[in-house]
Amino acid sequence: MSAGARPFLGVERSATGRAWVSRLADDRMALAISQREGLPEIVARVLAGRGVTPEECAAYLAPSLRTLLPDPSTLTDMDRAARRIADAIMSGERVAVFGDYDVDGATSSALLKRYFKAVGRDIRIYIPDRLREGYGPNAPALLRLKEEGVGLVITVDCGTMAHRALGLAADAGLEIIVVDHHQAEPALPPAFALVNPNRLDDTSGQGTLAAVGVVFLLLVAINRRLREGGWFARHDEPDLLGFLDLVALGTVCDVVPLVGLNRAFVAQGIRVLARRGNVGLKALADVARLDGMPGTYHLGFLLGPRVNAGGRVGRADLGARLLTTESADEAADIAMELDVLNKERQAIEAQVLEEALAQVDVALGASRRNAFPSIIVASARGWHPGVIGIVASRIKDRYERPSIVIAFDEKGEGKGSGRSIQGVDLGRAVTAGLEAGLLVNGGGHAMAAGLTIREEKLDALTGFLDARIAEQVAAASESRALRLDGALSARGASRELFDLLEQAGPYGAGNPEPRFAVPAMRIAHADIVGQGHVRCILTGEDGARLKGIAFRASETPLGRILTDRGAGLIHVAGRLKADDWRGRRDVQFTIEDAVPTRDATP
Repeated sequence: MSAGARPFLGVERSATGRAWVSRLADDRMALAISQREGLPEIVARVLAGRGVTPEECAAYLAPSLRTLLPDPSTLTDMDRAARRIADAIMSGERVAVFGDYDVDGATSSALLKRYFKAVGRDIRIYIPDRLREGYGPNAPALLRLKEEGVGLVITVDCGTMAHRALGLAADAGLEIIVVDHHQAEPALPPAFALVNPNRLDDTSGQGTLAAVGVVFLLLVAINRRLREGGWFARHDEPDLLGFLDLVALGTVCDVVPLVGLNRAFVAQGIRVLARRGNVGLKALADVARLDGMPGTYHLGFLLGPRVNAGGRVGRADLGARLLTTESADEAADIAMELDVLNKERQAIEAQVLEEALAQVDVALGASRRNAFPSIIVASARGWHPGVIGIVASRIKDRYERPSIVIAFDEKGEGKGSGRSIQGVDLGRAVTAGLEAGLLVNGGGHAMAAGLTIREEKLDALTGFLDARIAEQVAAASESRALRLDGALSARGASRELFDLLEQAGPYGAGNPEPRFAVPAMRIAHADIVGQGHVRCILTGEDGARLKGIAFRASETPLGRILTDRGAGLIHVAGRLKADDWRGRRDVQFTIEDAVPTRDATP
């Protein structure tokens, strides 16, 4: 907690060991928004806590691509890339897209495939196999595409660091356009064009975009070029806004900040998704039992993992095939297969996570939290490379440290995936490790990174990263207090309030979901359900009741407070969620923290 900040409700140390603080430093901004827009004060506090001013409020509540979409030409190399692709379309040249095997890569590839089809052309999609080929463009695959008669390859969500592969492709006469968003080095690989808002000489200010967002801007630029070339005098012009469901899915699943243009992409993309015009996404929603209006949760936790499953433990191209098919029967078959693969992925993940946590616990020993290393690295031979990113995310959440999980093969080469915490740029640190000669390959962005490493370099890399990010981690740890947007009563936590709060969304990375305290509640009922979840009924002093649930909390201090019938009055903190079970429109409180009122300082 920062010096001088007063603890919210007097909570200096909660069940999770955190102080509670108000996200909003100055209540006057919230009051001004409330008065100007006629909004409840609690909604105004949420807006003000995200930096929204009274003058910006109306535009913020209705994010518009008309006002937020930049001229694509502001991105370095964009015009060169769009001109080359438009010429290929008009001349009928064979073109291929080489995409990454994650959701961002699959949606980016599908976006290009759907656009080409809409303008009367076809494009070959190539997704590499995670286990056999690894991340990013590889020379054998590119040269096979050349042998098939492909003259132009567009890499999406990869390619910025692929110096050798792109060099060999160029030597063979294959032209490459890189469309990416990962951190770049000063030296760029040989490509006809490299469109990446995170290349060091790009001044567009669009560095928070996922690759699928960059691809959408590329389509806007190609469309403009085709219009200038008279193509649409003979062909129907595509409805680019109809592709925003793909943009929203890739943006949410790549965990880029949901601010500015990204927020507009997701807000409008969710509306497109709700129309279920994409046959593949409709089939996947049916398999995932997604009913009603979709939101970022459904994209990130229901649809995304299933699209990812093919690339993690099955056939890498399944996700892109699902997102591009026009056949309802084929879509249903692929969606079912991805659902089965996702269950298989979950089982593999659970085993690797158990082994990784045991390894980390032994390594950390009885260390106190403030003696923890700046980064946690777990590794072993035989772990499935397809789940290491998810396991790294779980470890990061548990220890609140950037975490990397590495799966080594029998030859001593490891594939690693890392996840970071807010305020620590892991992608840049990994890129620095590559530049220092500690990695075979590596890169990423602030919140996620991937790498390839020789086993004998592991200790050196761990020490290098630990030293490099120590100051960032220390600063992030000091600010780990639970930031709350305000206080609610059980009666005030209504569906009407939830619907109003949704207008300030969509929420995600960079635009955190609102968190509230509900003070002085009594536990009327509590039981354990599912995999260690604590379900309870909270009651206020006026008798109002609020349903609550704390996920995976039964064996934690939080769970013990919620199941202690003698706890007396408690303050709880968490998020208001919709509860639409069996058609009803209600709310439930997701409890993330709690403290007995006797432990709070008045």
